Amino acid sequence: MTGFVLGVELDGDGAHPAAWRSSSRTPREQLSGGAVAERAQLAERAGFAFATFDDAPTPPEQPGGPQARLDAVLRAAYAAPLTSAIGLVPTVHGVYGEPFHVGTQLASLDYAAHGRGGWLVEADSDARAAAVFGRPAVSASVAADRAADAVEVSRRLWLSWEERAVIADVPTGRYLDRDRVHHIDFAGDDYRVTGPSIVPRPPQGLLPVLGPAALADRIDLDVALFDVASTEPGELVAASAALASTLRSRGAALAVLDLEVALDSAGVPAATRLAELDAHSPWPRTRARFAGTASALVELLVALATVVDGVRLHPAVLDVDLEELGRAVVPALRERVPVATPRAGDTLRSTLGLPDAPAGPLTADRLEESA
Repeated sequence: MTGFVLGVELDGDGAHPAAWRSSSRTPREQLSGGAVAERAQLAERAGFAFATFDDAPTPPEQPGGPQARLDAVLRAAYAAPLTSAIGLVPTVHGVYGEPFHVGTQLASLDYAAHGRGGWLVEADSDARAAAVFGRPAVSASVAADRAADAVEVSRRLWLSWEERAVIADVPTGRYLDRDRVHHIDFAGDDYRVTGPSIVPRPPQGLLPVLGPAALADRIDLDVALFDVASTEPGELVAASAALASTLRSRGAALAVLDLEVALDSAGVPAATRLAELDAHSPWPRTRARFAGTASALVELLVALATVVDGVRLHPAVLDVDLEELGRAVVPALRERVPVATPRAGDTLRSTLGLPDAPAGPLTADRLEESA
């Protein structure tokens, strides 16, 4: 473990459904590469270990607000050459899409980011998501099984090329050593994948896989993201400790708490800001939430650092709260606890303290060891 891990969600204008009303950008400008790059760079300057980019097969549900978003992998890939240290982790659903394409897209992201790519896997069983792909809807249990298969296929594909498979031997005209490229021969309930990948082994070998705690029984997650339905600090810390311990016992390398945040800003209390936004569109409580001063948030994070491996913050309004986090929270937190600090040239695996991927192709046993 390299220190307390800080992640941040960068989707849209923020976690609050009315965040777009406080944005410095029009909805059209929000759907631009410039907005993606600017926020990723701000998160990197603030010192976050990784940024996630939410996505779903269906459009975002924001009453009166933007009804579209750019594809998460495209956003992460666009930000890749414009950043140098922060991990870039798009959400990709593993239920109805083609797993071979998912694996190769994410490998390409890892190349663009020079080893800073990751994957936040989701398993959406919503019938509307199935309709987008023209597939029949499945139960939540089947969706989780399919997501687990998609992760296994991707991991096998990423390592289907050994480390020195590309030889680029000009005298003989050989680009690769065919003995170092392997079929993966995956057979699941819904499909077979022979492989190998059409993309050489990505820089990290295995991209870190993040996912919600609900998938921890089906997938060997590198980072398990979990929610706590409490807002009182003492209860939040105690509940987080219990859940983090459970997730580690189920095989997760890191247990990371999802936490919504709204901070006092420019003399306006967080409670006032939220009340103004809620007047347009209420913010449902789906996870733990903090609203208050930067110093109080630092105290909460210091307490959480004793029981969890990290937090992923969901700023209420990115244009306001991300600035405050970078200015007043992250620097103060670094003075109190060791924080995982990404540096140019580091891979996301190394930033998260994960072991190196194996040099050769994955067998079932090696897949468990490397996850």
